[in-house]
Amino acid sequence: MPRGKNINLFLMDGDASGRIKCTLANWTGVAYKIPRTEIEKCKNREDLKWSGVYFLFGVSDDTGENIAYIGQAGIRKNGEGILYRLMEHKRNPDKDYWTEAVVFTTSNNSFGPTEISYLENKFCNLAIEANRYIVKNGNDPSPGHITEEKESELEEFVDYAKLIMGTLGHKIFVPLNKTAPVTEDTTDTASEEIELFFTRTIKKLNFTVEASAKQTTEGFVVLKGSKIAPSSGTDDTISSGNRKKREECKIIDNILQEDVLFTSPSSAAEFVTGKSCNGWVSWKTKNGKTLHDLEETNARDS
Repeated sequence: MPRGKNINLFLMDGDASGRIKCTLANWTGVAYKIPRTEIEKCKNREDLKWSGVYFLFGVSDDTGENIAYIGQAGIRKNGEGILYRLMEHKRNPDKDYWTEAVVFTTSNNSFGPTEISYLENKFCNLAIEANRYIVKNGNDPSPGHITEEKESELEEFVDYAKLIMGTLGHKIFVPLNKTAPVTEDTTDTASEEIELFFTRTIKKLNFTVEASAKQTTEGFVVLKGSKIAPSSGTDDTISSGNRKKREECKIIDNILQEDVLFTSPSSAAEFVTGKSCNGWVSWKTKNGKTLHDLEETNARDS
């Protein structure tokens, strides 16, 4: 069973929407969440003049999608490391999309060029794999050359950084289909840990929908590789939101090419069939138990 974690969040301005400093016990790392409008207030923070890795977060005005840029900053001759880099980005008209930054550095200024290059590369690859944010980096950062001992040390730093990033409100490293850790309970009652299936033949199209999904802490995820009804099979009962989602998702030959998150099983069922559908009785385990039955079983056992 996963152990609990004690994370220290310091509201530097006494306001949850202001600057936040984040630390963990027995970890030399330090993280800051800084609104773009508050960058200048950090001029006296000594550790923000050191080397580190930073993230710029924003939302696309055109599509509403989350955007991220990941960069590194080394100590410069003028002593301004991360902070100076953030101020450069703030003045850059090509990076006007970001509204806040998250910074990772150390309490003992132990990061050199090799360490921050490795971390930048690692964070970029993790963000791209999770596919939640549009990563704006133009080039794939070089991981540099490090010893296996140093790699082990930095991987531990990455694990802590992933935990803190989620705590600060950005699930940039979390895959959509991530479920709760598997416990000793591998029966159908552990509904959040199992895969669910949807199969239905649409006679007028001579087409069979074959989709799979998982429940997560965020909602209901239809998985990549699901075979969904063609657009020609949608009717007036499908919501405008799902109609738009079908247009925007990557679908090739009726096969879903990415995981897609929904707020409910019924919305997911509507998406895969192209019409209104009760997902609570349509999504089933491999043993044929409906999601509704799973919920009732969990309620009785709790």
